Amino acid sequence: MPNPFVHVELNTTDLDKAKAFYGSLFEWTLEDTPMGEDSSYTMIKVGTGTGGGMMKHPMPGASSAWLAYVVVDDIHKSTEKARTLGAQIIKDVTEVMGMGSLSILIDPTGACLGLWQPKM
Repeated sequence: MPNPFVHVELNTTDLDKAKAFYGSLFEWTLEDTPMGEDSSYTMIKVGTGTGGGMMKHPMPGASSAWLAYVVVDDIHKSTEKARTLGAQIIKDVTEVMGMGSLSILIDPTGACLGLWQPKM
């Protein structure tokens, strides 16, 4: 299937509380990864299926929310295409620790979606 969902991320106001809740609710392996000064990312390893991650919400004052990512062949082209189709780009193309690149958009209906291009 072209452009499958590949990652689901929780941007949360309380990372410790979220890790305690989801770690108890599901049989997920939660693995913390440092991301620089005073910042970390928790990988969610689910075994089979689409995994994800958790992090402290990067937008102050925003509520906790899950964000799905779709894989694309060309992150720059796909981000620009989304923009021309009426999306608001809230995080332009950004490299992620040598793993790939992402962008985040709000579609014309108000829904958030992430785009992901793995590093080749």
